[in-house]
Parts: sequence; structure tokens; C-alpha cells
Amino acid sequence: MNKAVILAGGQGKRMKADMPKPLFKVLGEPMLEWVITACQGAGVEDICVVKGFKGEMIDEYLGDRCRTVLQAERLGTGHAVMQAVPFLEEDTEGDTLVLCGDAPFIDSKTIGEALVLHQQNGNAVTVITAELEDPFGYGRVIRSGSGISGIVEQKDATDEQKAVREVNSGCYWFRTADLIEFLKGLKNDNAQKEYYLTDTVGIAVASGKKAGAYKSSDPAIIKGANDRKDLLELNTYARMAVIDKLLAEGVGFVCTDGVIIERNVEIGAGTEILPGTIIKGWTTIGEGCVVGPNSVLENCTLCDNVTFNSSQASGSVIESGVNVGPFVHIRPGSRIRSGAKIGDFVEIKNSDIGEKTAIAHLAYIGDSDIGKKSNIGAGTVTVNFDGVAKSRCVIGDYSFVGSNTSLIAPVKLGKGVYTAAGTTVTRDVPDYALAIDRGELKINEGYTLRKMKKPQNK
Repeated sequence: MNKAVILAGGQGKRMKADMPKPLFKVLGEPMLEWVITACQGAGVEDICVVKGFKGEMIDEYLGDRCRTVLQAERLGTGHAVMQAVPFLEEDTEGDTLVLCGDAPFIDSKTIGEALVLHQQNGNAVTVITAELEDPFGYGRVIRSGSGISGIVEQKDATDEQKAVREVNSGCYWFRTADLIEFLKGLKNDNAQKEYYLTDTVGIAVASGKKAGAYKSSDPAIIKGANDRKDLLELNTYARMAVIDKLLAEGVGFVCTDGVIIERNVEIGAGTEILPGTIIKGWTTIGEGCVVGPNSVLENCTLCDNVTFNSSQASGSVIESGVNVGPFVHIRPGSRIRSGAKIGDFVEIKNSDIGEKTAIAHLAYIGDSDIGKKSNIGAGTVTVNFDGVAKSRCVIGDYSFVGSNTSLIAPVKLGKGVYTAAGTTVTRDVPDYALAIDRGELKINEGYTLRKMKKPQNK
């Protein structure tokens, strides 16, 4: 079985935050998650993450998804992989992929194609490389007639070697058994007194084994982050890559200012995304929608021809032809059915809103099921929490709930029920009934005149 070892022990002091560098986010996901996803997409599921600084945060993030080992001292990339030797020794028959947890743009296609070359050429080690216009700071790949002869770090390179533009991405395929042997031969006789994983290439060549390189056509696989400016550049690159892909698929943007769309989002052709819109998680949007401006969607499904204006929704489904906004908050567990209208300053939580039902403004609907073609008046509240437990309200089809109605859950309004404005409903109402709850109106004539004759406070 093929394995992966991901190096995620970096502190990232220049980030000026008390957390491991691979947990910093690019387009809403930790850089480490991008790398894990690339491995899994290439069919590499047996993964060991080498943690270091604040390693418990890595453990907390990963849960039981990956194995972790600790690099207690930061003595170089080779030393980091040494910590995973027990993991490697569990199965030495296959190949092992080594990657950097803070280089998020390595992709499954590159990993897979590099493995094919690695195995076809019978290499003991295959370095994944890219060519950069400005290779400063990266390890240079030194090619030979039969493959590569070594990788030289910037700080140890000669002037001639520094002129080489093909650089090491930090990703490698090794035959697992060979990697274990190469690690035994690493030495720290260099300027930094560290054990370089790059030295395994020279060890392989010296032992008569083949070392090769797979050159990616995408230099972005090299990109990493050492400080906040680098992290911003990664986010900008990832953000525009998603937008470029959506443009090619027929999604419209008048202006991309403030638009952030995460990489797992799917949007249909003919939909328009307006400025200030943030779309996160596993959100799917259909065709012919208008989303924004200044809207947030997370883990939602929007069907075709939805208008979603200056509002927020998470964990919910909005069916075709729904008009939402402005200033609507749709909370998880909600479903807004076809043709419904949800207007300004409405909050909906864990509720099912029927077809062509209107909640035009100023309402809270929580833990409720509302039928089709009903109207919910301004100021309506479903009182779903009694301080101990949540209960549901049910409102039947064709109902008309008057303004400032309070429905004290659990309560059910039947089909075609009307409630008078200002009513508090505390028990079920049968079909086609009117619920009205108003105390006696008392009018004290002349009250204001008498009040104004009294001395006023100054």
C-alpha cells in the first residue's frame, strides 16, 4: 500500500500567532487540509502527519483521520521524516509520498502522474519539481544524464547552481524500503547543522539506485507561506483561481470586489455573483440565480432562479424561484420551498417554509412547519423555547397570521386559519377558524390634558 508523510511541524514565527503554520487557512481551509485532500484524491489514504510546535492543535484538528508523530526538535526535513520510520516499517512493499503541510497547491493530478513516472522508471526516489522565473530561496535540482544527481539548498549552492531555475517543490515519491535506508545515511554536516531530506537523492545515486524528477507544468505547486503577506498572496491566488474556473463555466461577475468563493462550491451557468458575497463549504447554487451583494452562504443548496440579496444562510435548502432578502438570516436545518418570499429582517431557524408562502418582514420563525401559500405578518414570533426545551409550531396551508402574533409552541394552526393582529395563540386552532385574543380596550378621555397641566420637570 502506498503511504504519505506530511511535514507539519513548522511554527511560522513570522506569522506572529501561537499556532502551527500548516493550520493557517487558505480560502477557508487549513493549508494542511489542502495537502491531505490532494493525497486522498490521488488514492493515498494511509497518511502520517509529522507535528511539532503546538502539536496538540494538529491532533485536535485531525481527530482520528490521520496518524501523527512528534518531531520534538526541529532538526530539518530529513529528521522530521525519521520520526515516521515506525509508520513506514509497518508496510515496506509500496511507495511513500513525502509532502510539505504548508504548500497547499500540490494537486492530485501531479501526485498521480509523478507516481506513474516514478514506477515506470524504476526510481528509488522521484522529486516533484517546477521551473520558476525567480528561484531564489528554493533548492535547485541538479540533473544528470540518467536523471538527477542531487538537490542543493540555496544557502549551500554555488553561483552556477543558483542559476538553475528548476526547483524542488518539497514533494517526493520514494520506494518505502529505500526511504528507510536513505534516512539512516543522512548527516548534518551543512551550514544549518540540519538533516536535509534532499540529501537522500545523493545517497540514492551513490548507492547505484535511480533518482529522477517529475517537472510539473504548474509552478503554483511550489507556493508556500512564511509570513502574513505570503498567506495573503496564497489566498488571493486561490480566490482568483476559483473565480476564473467559474467564469469559464458561465458564472457572471460584475465586479469581484469582496467576493470569496471556496473551492468546493458549485455554481450553475447563468448565475450572477455580486460584490461582497462569501460562499463557503459545500454550497451548491443552481442556474439563473442572483446572489448578493453582501451575502454569506455556507453549506447550502440553492436551486435555480433564486434571488438572494444581502442576507445570510447556513446548512439550509432554498428551492427554485425563492426570493430572499434583504437582511434575512436563515439558520441550519431550514428549507424554503419553491416560490416563497422571505423579506427584510426575517430570521428562520430549523423550519420548513411552504411553496409560495410569504414572510415579508420582521418575523422570527423557529422550529416550525408552514404550509403552502400562507402569509406571515410583520412581528410574528414562533415562541419555540420555554427555557428548558424546544418545541415546534405547525401552520397549515392558506393560513394568514396577523401582525404581532405570538405562537406559543407546541401549537398547530389548521388549514386556512386566520389570526387577528396582536393575538397570542396558546392552543391548537382548527381548520378555517379565526383566532383572536384581545383584552378590553380602555380609553381614559382627557388624560393628556390633565397630565400637561401638572408641573413639568426641568
